[in-house]
Amino acid sequence: MTTTSRQTADAFDDASGRLRKAGPTPRIPIHRAWFVAAVAFVTIIGAAAFRSLPGLLIDPLHDQFDWSRGTIGAAVSINLALYGLTAPFAAALMDRFGIRRVVAVALAVIALGSGLTVWMTAAWQLMLCWGLLVGLGTGSMALAFAATVTNRWFTERRGLVTGILTAASASGQLIFLPLLSWIIETRGWRPAAVTVSLAALTVIPFVWLLLRDHPADVGLKPYGAKEFVPKPAPVQGAARRTVQVLLSAVRTGPFWLLAGTFAICGASTNGLIQTHFVPAAHDHGMPITAAASLLAVVGVFDVVGTIASGWFTDRYDPRRLLAVYYALRGVSLLFLPVLLGPSVHPPMIFFIVFYGLDWVATVPPTVALCREHYGDDSAIVFGWVLASHQVGAALVAFLGGMARDVFGAYDVVWYASGALCAAAALMALVIRRRGPARVVGAPA
Repeated sequence: MTTTSRQTADAFDDASGRLRKAGPTPRIPIHRAWFVAAVAFVTIIGAAAFRSLPGLLIDPLHDQFDWSRGTIGAAVSINLALYGLTAPFAAALMDRFGIRRVVAVALAVIALGSGLTVWMTAAWQLMLCWGLLVGLGTGSMALAFAATVTNRWFTERRGLVTGILTAASASGQLIFLPLLSWIIETRGWRPAAVTVSLAALTVIPFVWLLLRDHPADVGLKPYGAKEFVPKPAPVQGAARRTVQVLLSAVRTGPFWLLAGTFAICGASTNGLIQTHFVPAAHDHGMPITAAASLLAVVGVFDVVGTIASGWFTDRYDPRRLLAVYYALRGVSLLFLPVLLGPSVHPPMIFFIVFYGLDWVATVPPTVALCREHYGDDSAIVFGWVLASHQVGAALVAFLGGMARDVFGAYDVVWYASGALCAAAALMALVIRRRGPARVVGAPA
């Protein structure tokens, strides 16, 4: 470490990471880590908004090109699957090339994919642009991005920052869904696609100018750290380790239970509600803008639910929390078919608030169980569990569209998803808690 860096590090207060008053050196009231977290928050908001548009495009694309909802759902499923499968490797890419470069390239890929849809004339082009390109771009800014930022820039308040960045994905719906639905209704779907493309391009300068890969890049300690942490060298073979951790985890029972429950979580949120709620409500005569606004309200209460779930996870058995979350979600889905109608009424608002509180409340206890069972490899294991979340979402995004084409309504989709949530609740209770290490050969 250089003399300048050492002097800079020594000037920090051990408890907060802020500069101490040493001669003429001014005191910095806010640690740089919070600005980095703010940039990450905005970026994740954008990524969530970019992924939410396909749910609004199902009816317009069906009307203009006469594509089946199953075909459009296939493009959405590719997007969701790649979002999850890219996440475990995105962290490895960030270790190798840096956070700033990976996120900037991902935003450029999103802008390209969304912009090219304006000229599409065939369904395979939708799958290429929105499925492949936007899926890869948004996957590079998934929870792996949030975990990387939190681990590098924070020693204290990691739980709080993780909860906030996790909730950011739902906040993107709050900001963009009503706007995009209004654009689609008044101007058409192409201006909405252009809006997403321009939004992605707008974020790139902020990422490049304000985001830094590591506190050492600007001579700082991580927030709350007692010692200066040198920037680690680029990691070679990180992608290989990602695969090796997966091969080790699949030999254990808890991995399959966690992956199975989280796949159902994705199926009943991103794949089901985020993709099919707006067209399902429109089938019952509700305007698209009203349905999209309801989905945006989900994003509001998701922030509250996620942060509260993190607080509960610190105090209660995460398995039981997961069981409660999935059971309540399943019951609510069974009531949804009778709640849909041409107007917004109090029971529907209750459903939206309840579903919002439960949307990704499953993340903190799932992360806690990954940490409990897999220790230092828990972040990578969670990346693969997140991949299962998106695979589940992808399947229901596709199958939901197919069911709508075959049955003419979404009712069977709501009932089937409710049953899956009941199964997830039982699976969560089967996960064993990891007790103290036992001597090999000792009685169980």
